[in-house]
Amino acid sequence: MSAFLALLKRDLMLSVRQGGALGTALGFYMLVVTLLPLGLGQDLNLLSRIAPGILWIALLLAALLSLGRVFSSDHEDGTLDVLATGRMPLEMVVGAKALAHWISTGIPLALTAPVLGLMLNLDIAVYPLLMATMLVGTPAVSFIGAVGAALTLRSYRGGLLIALLVLPLYVPTLIFGMAAVNGLLGVSGTSAAMLILAALSLTSVVLCPFAAAAALRVQMQ
Repeated sequence: MSAFLALLKRDLMLSVRQGGALGTALGFYMLVVTLLPLGLGQDLNLLSRIAPGILWIALLLAALLSLGRVFSSDHEDGTLDVLATGRMPLEMVVGAKALAHWISTGIPLALTAPVLGLMLNLDIAVYPLLMATMLVGTPAVSFIGAVGAALTLRSYRGGLLIALLVLPLYVPTLIFGMAAVNGLLGVSGTSAAMLILAALSLTSVVLCPFAAAAALRVQMQ
């Protein structure tokens, strides 16, 4: 466990020092949310209804931008080979890196959503539930994304392949995240949708490190 925490701390410190991945993700997030209202027109009621969907989709796309760096930088300098042959199982290495991605990227994106919601005329009463769904659902985004990053580790322009592999797997998270938010807007089933969303994240946290570790072993052969 101490090795796991040390690796987690290392990855978080690297993400803070580099800063480029988070800055790019936040910049893309704000850009998408800013441009969509310009294309949809001045209907504030329409913007208010679709605001949660816009924020969720923009978050998923923004998170994709930083997934390629989960393993690539360590692979280039040989650190990943050292970690793979160390005492800590490769599954725990993947778990630490995916958790670091969620803390350094998923949580900041989720916390930025209410600020961007102001531009979409989002009802203030929706903010707490929207943030709750994003904080519950974004672990699945990071851990599923780690599998895509592992599968495309040695691929040319792997970022495009990650999007093709991962985006379809994000659909359940998006569906139940939106279902939970719509429950506050008059649709029943909020609690059930939140429970399913939490189950998706927990399942991803448990299973995805094994899938990503298997993919890494193939890539490093």
